[in-house]
Amino acid sequence: MVTELAEPFAISLPAVSRHLRVLEGAGLIRRSIDGRIHRCSLAAQPLRDALEWLDRYRPFWEQTLDALSRYVEGDA
Repeated sequence: MVTELAEPFAISLPAVSRHLRVLEGAGLIRRSIDGRIHRCSLAAQPLRDALEWLDRYRPFWEQTLDALSRYVEGDA
């Protein structure tokens, strides 16, 4: 439930609801409504898709950042 999700955070319930709407709009959570009770569940597939995409570029960025680090440290 949304109130349970909001409990550990020092922000208002409306602010938590706004954050959840953004996550819902991004397809990262699903919300079911039963009267006044809103239940949220994680939609993990979009996160898996993002991880797969990032993994394709990981070697490139690791090499690039390593080269940048060597350049900066050699220049320092």
